[in-house]
Amino acid sequence: MKVLVINCGSSSLKYQLLDMENENVLGQGVCERIGIDNSFLTHKDEQSNKHKIEQDLENHSKAISLVIDSLIEYKAISSLEDIDAVGHRVVHGGEVYSESILIDENVKAKVKELFDLAPLHNPANLTGIEACEELMPNVPQVGVFDTAFHQTMPASSYIYSIPYEFYETYKIRKYGFHGSSHRFVAKRAAEMLGKAPEEVNLITCHIGNGASLCAIKEGKSYDTTMGFTPLEGLTMGTRSGDVDPSVIQYLMKKENLSIDETMNVLNKKSGVLGISKISSDMRDVEDAAWKENNENAKLALDKFHQVIKRYVGAYMAEMNGVDAIIFTAGVGENAVETREFVCSEMEHIGIELDKEKNNVRGKETVISTDNSKVKILLIPTNEELVIAQDTKEIVSKL
Repeated sequence: MKVLVINCGSSSLKYQLLDMENENVLGQGVCERIGIDNSFLTHKDEQSNKHKIEQDLENHSKAISLVIDSLIEYKAISSLEDIDAVGHRVVHGGEVYSESILIDENVKAKVKELFDLAPLHNPANLTGIEACEELMPNVPQVGVFDTAFHQTMPASSYIYSIPYEFYETYKIRKYGFHGSSHRFVAKRAAEMLGKAPEEVNLITCHIGNGASLCAIKEGKSYDTTMGFTPLEGLTMGTRSGDVDPSVIQYLMKKENLSIDETMNVLNKKSGVLGISKISSDMRDVEDAAWKENNENAKLALDKFHQVIKRYVGAYMAEMNGVDAIIFTAGVGENAVETREFVCSEMEHIGIELDKEKNNVRGKETVISTDNSKVKILLIPTNEELVIAQDTKEIVSKL
């Protein structure tokens, strides 16, 4: 079975084609600037050769057509008929979806109902679904929801301390995101520890430009840092993370900002970028901190690391200890210094990092000392594989 994995943004489209007989990636890439001038597709074939195609992409249907053409041109498939199923990343499933599902008219309607909860993502996700239906009307499609993994959280983890009727009426609660990533690395961590998923308690640290931690108790999401939206929780590349809500009112008054302008500040101009005044890219900030002795860059790094450490400690308390801490995603997999800072001075709670083992990037390995009570693991994430596996499982039953 060949599964095409689609991840649609408002003006972008990431894709992978996987052969599920061996889970090999036959082709992958990204369409950028969809609906904008100078749009293009960058494709990587099975031999990892890169190809750039510059072409006007008026909409997502045109982008997916170009994806199919590229997969054929670079020998991933011989024709459109070779694609057996399509798996879509859908950001928000609300309380409706706790697992992946075959897409039909009812599912599309539910995704649309949830536009208010994910106004930047769900409309784009639905556009991708409809574009694939247009081009491949007889190919089954599956929705894999970022929020689904976190639907096992107890009410005490997801409820906010605001009048309960706001939850009853508007479903205002913590939902959590990055679910496919947390699920993938948690399963792999259990395998590395030689145990079943339900036998382990874990803290998974998905740390990229967007970042979240998840407390996984007996194989299920118990708590997570992102909330009603991805803005809550950790200090991120451009997102503020946790902040006193009164700051919003105060900032609006002092700067004469609208609510939308203020939320734009918190989502796109804050975090590491906002504190450092340099960049949201950790590599740029680290260079400024250590090579140029930039004080704002140092402060941004200190804040970034401190908040991760704070949540690690909190989640250990919530679960009465953990078997392992896992680092994943762009920064988690590659930033040696971040892992070292987060795990430093944690010996009193059983966390001991081996600095020599930690000197590695993007490779699955154990980076804790042999004596560490809590194992520290580096596991590269693979959200696309999770989507493809769920798609195969569901379509195989049709």
